[in-house]
Amino acid sequence: MGDYFVCSKTDPVVETKAGKVRGFRLNTTYAFHGIHYAEADRFQMPQPVKPWKGIKNALAYGYVCPLLKQDEPNMEVLVPHRYWPQDEHCQNLNVWTQSLDPGAKKPVMVWLHGGGFSAGSAIEHVAYEGDHLSEFGDVVVVSVNHRLNILGYLDLSPFGEKYKNSANAGNADMVAALQWVHDNIAAFGGDPENVTIFGQSGGGMKVATLMNTPAADGLFQKGIIESGVYEAKVYQKEDGDGTAIVKALLKELNLDESEVEKLETIPYYELSNAYNKVEAEVAAKGCYIGQGPMENGWFHGNPIKCGFTDHAKTIPVLAGTNIGEFDFGPVVPGKHEMNREEQIAFLTRKYGDATPELISLFEKAYPDKTIADLWSVDTFFRPATIEFIRQKSEFTEAPTYSYQFTYEFPIDGGKAAWHCAEIPFVFHNIDRIAVCNVPGETDRLQERMATAWINFARYGSPETPSLPNWPACTLGDEATMIFDRTCEIRRNFDHELVKKLVETEYNPMTPVVEDEEEDAFFIH
Repeated sequence: MGDYFVCSKTDPVVETKAGKVRGFRLNTTYAFHGIHYAEADRFQMPQPVKPWKGIKNALAYGYVCPLLKQDEPNMEVLVPHRYWPQDEHCQNLNVWTQSLDPGAKKPVMVWLHGGGFSAGSAIEHVAYEGDHLSEFGDVVVVSVNHRLNILGYLDLSPFGEKYKNSANAGNADMVAALQWVHDNIAAFGGDPENVTIFGQSGGGMKVATLMNTPAADGLFQKGIIESGVYEAKVYQKEDGDGTAIVKALLKELNLDESEVEKLETIPYYELSNAYNKVEAEVAAKGCYIGQGPMENGWFHGNPIKCGFTDHAKTIPVLAGTNIGEFDFGPVVPGKHEMNREEQIAFLTRKYGDATPELISLFEKAYPDKTIADLWSVDTFFRPATIEFIRQKSEFTEAPTYSYQFTYEFPIDGGKAAWHCAEIPFVFHNIDRIAVCNVPGETDRLQERMATAWINFARYGSPETPSLPNWPACTLGDEATMIFDRTCEIRRNFDHELVKKLVETEYNPMTPVVEDEEEDAFFIH
């Protein structure tokens, strides 16, 4: 029997602190879409929603945050996208649950979407649907929309006290969403004292930043970071202030500095067009341009740069990456038809004189892979993730677990796990993503991965009988669970390889093999 949908005037209805909402049934799952958790004026901190009378429908997804650019990303086969109406009043969330019993106390998993801090949405990827994960794990799944780009992360504080935290408005929205979860999730069968935030890419970055945000302390108990630890020097500048970018923006809009308040009412498309024209020049001068949270008294900074707060040290964390984060397009065509000499010649095009040493280190780290896969090894997220795990493991207050997703998909003659490839497995959604659905292989891997994530959310440990023993990392010992056709623990397995790759100063975001798919890629 296929999926079935049920909606009526009486069931299900849940009473939140602000008023009643009506959802619908999808198989065994109660679903509520587009619930407003806060409201905010542009550049201002979010406020609780005003109470209402009667019943509000939560039957359709809410607005998503407007994007700076309306380019359609490619890679639709690998990462199918969805597009939705945009509006800056986008503080809404979605809930999937198996019970509406306030005493059920089921684990809560709050998903923070990818796209850096500038793009994406809670429903952008088809694999973000939370009903299968909720049903499989008997957990409450929540996904969150919030302000992005210049709406969520533009520092106007040099131009007035009223803007003192405008650079962190997007993260403040997420804190407001977590406060809503804390105050209301029991009515949806969830346990407000057992909340795990998890996210991929930009969503993983959000998990790390919320760990170091005192306003979020106590609103979540665990964190999962999927391909989301980064170093500011390769992504965005987190310090300084908004003086340069705002002055450039005002000039482009033919406004005087005394007219900064007009930025609050200018139509978004005019504001974004002006920003897009001046952002590159300001960034080239080494100045702050927004696009991510700013270190200040409200946000204590990227943990691997600024250290972990005392509270962050007490949060259990599961962190990891995919072997081929930027393996989009036919990166190594016909690799399984190449002999060893041909593979070495191919790799030499990229790594030059370092190739022999890199191959030796690769074979040590990945004895089950063809050496051509060295081409795909990620050096953007993995080095920072290694450092994050090393630093976090120094503290014994809470465990830190490591994983890597290394499965090779049959598409394009064999493709290493790319950025976002693990999401359908985690959400138990491979049946919705054709490229990830390899009967007899990925279904088994999906069970293992989804169960590990669910167990971590429920118990604080990802261990499951279907996997080998999975110890927490300790200082100097990164015990990494390899998710592949065969799952196993490898210790410090790729540290030498990653170090050598970084030394080659190869930028993984610059394609070596020309391909139209690469041109449209941006971090999701």
